[in-house]
Amino acid sequence: MVIVIASSLTAGRVLRFPPDGLSFRWYYAAASDDAFMSAFWVSTQLATIATIVSLVIGLSASFALARRDIPGKTLLLGAALSPLVVPMVVIGLGLLQALVCLRLNQSMLGLILGHVLITLPYVVRTLLSGLVHFDQNLEFAAMNLRAPPLRVLTRITLPILAPTMMSAAVFAFVTSFGNITLSIFLGYGGQATLPVQIFTYVEQSFEPIIAAVSSLVVFGTVGLLLVVEWLFGMSKTV
Repeated sequence: MVIVIASSLTAGRVLRFPPDGLSFRWYYAAASDDAFMSAFWVSTQLATIATIVSLVIGLSASFALARRDIPGKTLLLGAALSPLVVPMVVIGLGLLQALVCLRLNQSMLGLILGHVLITLPYVVRTLLSGLVHFDQNLEFAAMNLRAPPLRVLTRITLPILAPTMMSAAVFAFVTSFGNITLSIFLGYGGQATLPVQIFTYVEQSFEPIIAAVSSLVVFGTVGLLLVVEWLFGMSKTV
């Protein structure tokens, strides 16, 4: 990352390290490039939607796996976490064929479904870790005081799990935003994500604008982690 950030500050027209002088010209070029900005917003919207859907599904699945003695629990958990061990190329090819059969290929919905699939394992695994350390006596105490189930959920359970949910959301968002293999398989014209746009640009040019865009992604990721640390503290999200 240090090399990429240093290379993005070059005053020359060729990407190299150490840089030829210091300049922010390539950051201005990146901010004014319509292709990169469009891809950035596509990636942001896609990652946001995939994160929200993964949290909703993952929270329900985690509660079922952690608190219910359901048949085939181990099999269901393995299925939920399987995208972590299956090669991304295999997932992309399989999803592409499935979406073609469903006539959802080359659509934003198909792209969202694919990203939900790869972000869900991080959400489920993180939330399961939080539920293992959750003291259910707090919920029992609230119910003994005649609090209805919905109030127990909104006033006790979810606030206590908020740091864990935020941690899961960060994992999901960063995973979706930075994914390139699945996005290449499921992407379509006019809806290229930022990693795909960077990959395509590298094939045609070797200007330092690539380093500037990559550095902006790094700064954004670090900034997101700092916000989580400021709001919740990393020790609370584990």
